[in-house]
Amino acid sequence: MGTVNKVILIGRLGRDPEERITSGGIRISNFSISTDNYRNGSREKAIQWHRVVAFGRAAELCNQYLRKGQMVCIEGSLQTRCRESASGVKSYFTDVVAAKVTFLTSMRNDPRAADDQGDHDTEAF
Repeated sequence: MGTVNKVILIGRLGRDPEERITSGGIRISNFSISTDNYRNGSREKAIQWHRVVAFGRAAELCNQYLRKGQMVCIEGSLQTRCRESASGVKSYFTDVVAAKVTFLTSMRNDPRAADDQGDHDTEAF
């Protein structure tokens, strides 16, 4: 049997996306989303933060339309990276590499998007 690396998350953006462009001209969007669940059936909410990275056209749309607090559905896979500091300390980061992003907050009903006069479909790509 083969293996599967698939993630589906629905959450809120914790900050506006950060845009970068590689030396090869590929657009990158980095942002984080929060999800929550309740522990053992109690009312105690546990919040989890997830780092998300999107590339190409997906990144362009995320950078253009997503803002802090908006709801989004991310479908993708997990990727773990390692960075080593100048002092030799290794840090590991796990990102969700987005294959599909669906905007769940309607742009026309979201006061945070008031500066955007366009009427956009909530399905990004």
